[in-house]
Amino acid sequence: MRTDALLERFLDALAPLRPRAVWAHGSLAGGDYQEGRSDLDLIAVLPALPGPTAVRRVVTLHRRLREAPLAAKLHCGYLAPATLADPGRAHLTWAHGHVLRRPVTPVTRRELHAFGRVLHGEPPAGLLPPVPERDLRAFVVRDQRDFWRPAVDKARLWRRDVWVDLGLLTFARATVTLREGRLISKRDALAELPGLGAPAEVVEDITRRRYAVPAPADGTWLARRAELTRAYLGPAIDALVTAYG
Repeated sequence: MRTDALLERFLDALAPLRPRAVWAHGSLAGGDYQEGRSDLDLIAVLPALPGPTAVRRVVTLHRRLREAPLAAKLHCGYLAPATLADPGRAHLTWAHGHVLRRPVTPVTRRELHAFGRVLHGEPPAGLLPPVPERDLRAFVVRDQRDFWRPAVDKARLWRRDVWVDLGLLTFARATVTLREGRLISKRDALAELPGLGAPAEVVEDITRRRYAVPAPADGTWLARRAELTRAYLGPAIDALVTAYG
């Protein structure tokens, strides 16, 4: 499996930095991983905050992996024990082919505790503080209200597969988390969407592209899909935030 080969190369290359732990979250850990379609979402816990030398090593590591199959989909956040407890702190991260800094969200932290996959070293429970229910719920509401709801009004975004897919799937996952206090996979989110009133044509489109071989999309369908998605998501997010905000 190409995924296993890439993870083995990554762990070997990371070894000189002496990570205390390397964990997978997202689809790779949650049982809904689709090779070539899903991202490989990783967290590495280094012994200390990475200084300039460690940052250069991280960048070099990822650049050397660039030509490996699936490497473009491998994203990794680099944390240290001293800062693990702060969900608002931005951490060194390699994603989308470059270095950036971003936090490890309460949803990711809860995923790691619930079903994180240990690739190396210590398990999440030994290093990562648990996520209080109120913090998880507050983050989910804030993400829907402050990120996804304004995005619905930006029509140009919604002709792209990634916005349609993540917009609807994240909404379904947020609904279940707020309603029942649990996290669900993308596959489970697809199953939830019809019951939440999402447009059937769009749900079928996402399902084909994620789990089958889709037909090429033409401009007419992309425009209609965008219109259907935005017309649904705007009011749906508003109702969710009103109910749980």
